[in-house]
Amino acid sequence: MLTWGLWITFANYASESIDPVTAAAISYGTAMILTIGYGIASGASSTITPRGGAFAVVAGVFAAMGLVATYIGLSIGSTATVTTIGALYFVVAAVIGMTVLGDPFSIPKAAGVVLAIIAIALITY
Repeated sequence: MLTWGLWITFANYASESIDPVTAAAISYGTAMILTIGYGIASGASSTITPRGGAFAVVAGVFAAMGLVATYIGLSIGSTATVTTIGALYFVVAAVIGMTVLGDPFSIPKAAGVVLAIIAIALITY
């Protein structure tokens, strides 16, 4: 949580100082280098299956879209609003889980989604 909070703070400063797409590219380029270095240092397996590799590529596509949208949002909007909306990605995952992946629907889950939407409204105004 602390590292994500620091990331968005510095991302905000970067997006106010340079083009947000450039800031996003520099941030993720740096993250890629550090992640590869960590993988080598930790001895993580570099074995890639076709299925796992394909899912990782698709995840990367969506991560890039979300990252660029976040940096653009930071350059034009309130950090509190942008980060709150971005942090609610779990709502999308919960809805996909319940509607596509067969996760059981429950009243508490539905209430959580509704409360998350209310949170966006409250922090935006």
